Amino acid sequence: MIHCSGLEGAAPAAGAAVPDGPGRTWAVLASLLPEAGWMALGWQAAGLATCAGASDGEAWARLQQVLDGGPVPDGVLGAAWDEGEARLAALAGCPDTLEPARRQAWCAAARTLLEAELHERRLQARVQELEQSRRLQQALYEIADLAGGEVEMQEVLARLHGIIGTLMYAPSCYIVEYDERRGSLRFLYYADDRDPQLADGGREWPVQEMADSLTLALLRHGRALRGPSAGIRRALGLPQRSRRHGSDSLDWLGVPLRRGERVCGAIVVQSYDRAGCYSEEDRALLGFVAQHVQTMLDRRQAQVELERRVLERTLELERANRELQEEVLERQRAERLQHALYRIAEMAVSSQGPEQYYAKVHAAVDDLLYARNFYIALLAEDQQTIEFVYSVDQGGDHRPPRRTGKGLTEYVMRTGTTLLAHRADIDRLIAAGEVHDPGPVRASSWLGVPLRRDGEVVGVIAVQSYDPKISFSSDDERLLSFVAHNIGTGLARQAAQERLRLAHADLERRVAERTSELERANEQLLAQIGERLRAEQRLTHQALHDALTGLPNRACLLDSLGAALRRAGDGAGHAFAVLFLDLDRFKVVNDSIGHAAGDELLVEVARRLVSAMRPGDVVARLGGDEFAVLAACPDGHDEVRELARRLLGVIGQPLWVAGRELFPSASMGIALWHPRYRSGEELLRDADAAMYRAKNEGRDRYAMFDEAMREQAVRSLDLEADLRRAIQRREFIPYYQPIVRLEDGAVVGHEALLRWRHEKRGLLSPAAFIALGEESGLIEQVDWLLYEQVIEELARGGSGYISVNVSPRHFRSPGFARRLLGLLDGAGADPARLRLEITEVALMDDAPRIRRMLDSLRARGVGALLDDFGTGFSALSYLHRFPILGLKIDRSFVAGLDAEGGREESLALVRAILALSHSLGMETVGEGIETEAQRATLLELGCSAGQGYLLGRPSACRVR
Repeated sequence: MIHCSGLEGAAPAAGAAVPDGPGRTWAVLASLLPEAGWMALGWQAAGLATCAGASDGEAWARLQQVLDGGPVPDGVLGAAWDEGEARLAALAGCPDTLEPARRQAWCAAARTLLEAELHERRLQARVQELEQSRRLQQALYEIADLAGGEVEMQEVLARLHGIIGTLMYAPSCYIVEYDERRGSLRFLYYADDRDPQLADGGREWPVQEMADSLTLALLRHGRALRGPSAGIRRALGLPQRSRRHGSDSLDWLGVPLRRGERVCGAIVVQSYDRAGCYSEEDRALLGFVAQHVQTMLDRRQAQVELERRVLERTLELERANRELQEEVLERQRAERLQHALYRIAEMAVSSQGPEQYYAKVHAAVDDLLYARNFYIALLAEDQQTIEFVYSVDQGGDHRPPRRTGKGLTEYVMRTGTTLLAHRADIDRLIAAGEVHDPGPVRASSWLGVPLRRDGEVVGVIAVQSYDPKISFSSDDERLLSFVAHNIGTGLARQAAQERLRLAHADLERRVAERTSELERANEQLLAQIGERLRAEQRLTHQALHDALTGLPNRACLLDSLGAALRRAGDGAGHAFAVLFLDLDRFKVVNDSIGHAAGDELLVEVARRLVSAMRPGDVVARLGGDEFAVLAACPDGHDEVRELARRLLGVIGQPLWVAGRELFPSASMGIALWHPRYRSGEELLRDADAAMYRAKNEGRDRYAMFDEAMREQAVRSLDLEADLRRAIQRREFIPYYQPIVRLEDGAVVGHEALLRWRHEKRGLLSPAAFIALGEESGLIEQVDWLLYEQVIEELARGGSGYISVNVSPRHFRSPGFARRLLGLLDGAGADPARLRLEITEVALMDDAPRIRRMLDSLRARGVGALLDDFGTGFSALSYLHRFPILGLKIDRSFVAGLDAEGGREESLALVRAILALSHSLGMETVGEGIETEAQRATLLELGCSAGQGYLLGRPSACRVR
């Protein structure tokens, strides 16, 4: 508590506080009391120091008690009251004889005077606060000015020290920068009135050297520190200060500088002569200033860094500018050189003669370098003389030819390299004996470049200077080398032009002669071209048309179908149909009256088809006896049916061919356009399928392709896929039907019948798949699977033979007999127990080849049976020419032996077949015997053997 006594003229009693209080108020109130009295007055107020005064120690104790909230003691004159946050009291000791009026007057005066004194003190405190704020604001303004000024950093920091000195006592101040990552600190500013040389501002101090210093403790502590340095050390647990860290101060204040949350430095002020001179207010003030100082330092450092970067960038730009200027100069030189080279190249063509060319070359070189003295020297044809074909020199332009010697020109020719020689270089060459002394007139600088033609040195181009002030450089050497290269080319071009001029006259003569020859050849060539064009047209027509009938062929028809499909699909055309025709029994015509007659028939049918069609319809021959018609049918099915009937009628009219009257007919399939069709091949495929249905239904008719046919085609496709898989899985097996002797019923052999063990449909007979197998060609692979199993069965032993059916396809393969015999040999089976059942159709394909094949098999014991005899084109010559072992009477004849109405015909046919076989010594087997009457009749007619359900059904095992 602050003790003040403001009673002027009153001597304090023993132990009383030193009077330093409200002096005027004390004097006035003291004058109102008897001199023998004591007095104590004062206040306690928030924001102000306690102000109090007392005449002695006892009075002071009474006043302190009242200011702390106690009542005024009894018998004491005075009062205590509150004004806002302040507590005021005035006490006095006086005799009891003092009038009440004077007592009240004294208390009122004490109240008024103390309140006035308190108000004055408050105003003074406010004035001090404002003054402090003004000084702080002024300091911040000055700091901001320093941050943006052009003053050096040390001067800025010195001024900053002065600014801090206006705010507090700061004779010694330093600012330190801290780098925690590098573990070092540096004193940016250091001013100390006790240790002025302690810190080197340019040195970076490792933290190890500052380990026990208050500065490092402040940086690591991260909060402001205030007080005597020794006390701070004790509080932080630091050892006693060493002299290398400076002297101890009586008062020390340091605040950290922060960049965000990181401590990056500190500001420290200290006093060696005053104790307790830094208050908490000074700490807050210095901390506030530190924030602005850090901002200023960052700005100054950023400005310094910016200036450094600007300086670096300026230097880079200056360097780049110099390089750019050099590049521009180099490019200008290159442009001049390129222009000169273009001129030289153009001169070689445009110059009227060598002299003009050399002069223009000189002018071009003079644009590039100093060429007051210039000459071109060429080696003569004898290789021993130098001719100066062009020379300009200030000592005289005429240079006569000379024999090769040891001049600078000859040196360049001899070495084949460019020579740039100044006076000293020439002297060294003379001293070395490379060149001779030219005499008193000697160039101060000489530059010569060899001229080359096809890699050989043929001359020299040279410039020289007699003025010591003018000398040639390496740039001139490079330029003249470029020029020399093009001059060499130009000289070669000049020589070539001369040769060209010499050859031109001869060429004109030869051209005239050749022109007349070419005119004659051209006439012949035009005739050949015309013939070739006509031939190409014929070839194009032949490629798209049938040679026999002249009708469009399959390729041409497919093009027309593609166009029709596109028009119909786009809605730009009408619906259309494709009619596929195949002549019935055309092969009979070819085989009976010859192929020429067949061709005549085809031509007539083509003519009739074309005559029956409308313009715009297409009639095409696909090959053989197949034709196709592309016809528009906007009215749909009825119109197509009518067209089909009309075409069949036209084709069916009789005609005479090769002296015979023929009645042709055709089977026709029709496919109508549908959006599902994507190509002409699909339409032809479906029309072809419908045509085969028409043939199967009796021929000379038409059939429309419908969904049933499509489904049948899909089923056929699926069946073919199943057939291929079955071949891979070996699902085909033989079923053996016994062949018995009709006389006693003994089994003499078996026929191996093909069966397919289908994974889904069960056991299938050949009728379900044999036609597809023949059509797809897969029947050969199926047959070989059957042959392998039959031959394995033969190899197991037993009696009797086994016959197998052989498709005509096998006889078209030249290796059939060899492969079959190989199977027999490989299995060790007896060939004599194997018989082949062939049809009459198989014998008609290639009779000589089939006979050779059957003879080779017969030689090994394999016999052949003619199956279904009497149903085909039976020719007795086949029985005589081929090694046939026996005949098998077709089941259709056997079935008629007990049928009503047809028995006599069947008897006659069977009797004739048996008579024929007996006369030729052949065996006979009756097929399809299902009744006892059939068996008895065959036995009576002389048939030796038979097979059928009556005699035995097919089974997986033979009857042994």
